[in-house]
Amino acid sequence: MKFIKILFTLLLCLFFTISMAQVGINTIVPLSTLDINGNLSIKTIGIPAAFIGGSSGNAKAIVDGVYISLTPVATSGITGQEFILPNALTYPGRTYILRNISNSVNALIYTFGGAIFAKDSSTLTPLPLILPFNASLKTVIVISDGANWTYIF
Repeated sequence: MKFIKILFTLLLCLFFTISMAQVGINTIVPLSTLDINGNLSIKTIGIPAAFIGGSSGNAKAIVDGVYISLTPVATSGITGQEFILPNALTYPGRTYILRNISNSVNALIYTFGGAIFAKDSSTLTPLPLILPFNASLKTVIVISDGANWTYIF
């Protein structure tokens, strides 16, 4: 009986040691919590189907995917269509790559919670963050730090 207790204790310790281990894909010795030696594919939204924004005050929620092709469409008298990020507090570490694929309409980005900051600024960006159809800010990466969103381009 004593042998079974010792064996059970050793197996239990071994189980917890293994469960805290790092994971490696295509590598024998992972050096990070997740170590991928190869290509990484991420979920894309908006191609081939359009991810169309909402009208003023009725923003289209961004809730799924990582690489999101925003497709704002022209509406009479409107200079852009609205998209809204989830609350940064609710999703710490969440990362999106947003690209305005329109050639004629701006994509306007809002957030359900938290401010939006440029990577090199401690001053919040006034909302909406505009992804223009014809300038260098067509594509941004937004990352939640658990309180706010930071964007890099």
